[in-house]
Amino acid sequence: MTDSPLDERSRAILDFEGEWPAHTPAKEDAIRARLDLEPARYYQLLGRLTEDPAALSYAPMLIGRLRRMREKGTARRADLLR
Repeated sequence: MTDSPLDERSRAILDFEGEWPAHTPAKEDAIRARLDLEPARYYQLLGRLTEDPAALSYAPMLIGRLRRMREKGTARRADLLR
């Protein structure tokens, strides 16, 4: 048992993302096998976790990287719309 306010599934998602940073077909297979989630659902949950203060406390480096990646993608899309 841990003192983290995150539930077990949230911790498992963050731990998994830390191990598998690149989006590949092999990662999608591992998401299904290890987490029993469809990749789309995994990425929805991961996106929510990037805004969760408890997730930031649990995995600050990972959450920081995910936030930077999201901001970079948002900026890229904004540039395309100009």
